[in-house]
Amino acid sequence: MKPLTARELTCLGWASIGKTSWEMGVILGLTERTVNFHIHNACKKLQVHSRQAAITAVLQAGLLPVPNVAPPPALSGTRLPAHRETRLNEPSLCLQPARAAIPKQ
Repeated sequence: MKPLTARELTCLGWASIGKTSWEMGVILGLTERTVNFHIHNACKKLQVHSRQAAITAVLQAGLLPVPNVAPPPALSGTRLPAHRETRLNEPSLCLQPARAAIPKQ
């Protein structure tokens, strides 16, 4: 793997937390096109075909810190609040078939 520049790593770091190219450009004082240029170069160096694959590659290589994102709460054994359970059992108006008006002749 060819070494990545500091700018390429910075762009991939921002992308890893969900920033778009436009947002990165605003943050870094670059144009969106320049950000895409750096990400494209990083993809070529990492021999991958997408931004997400490049992010995965640098995270696995330990070149970026893993974003500090709280894991989702465990869903096993949880129940919906009572008001949501009753709504789920009620027939939905949007799921009922539409009744076309038949004109009388």
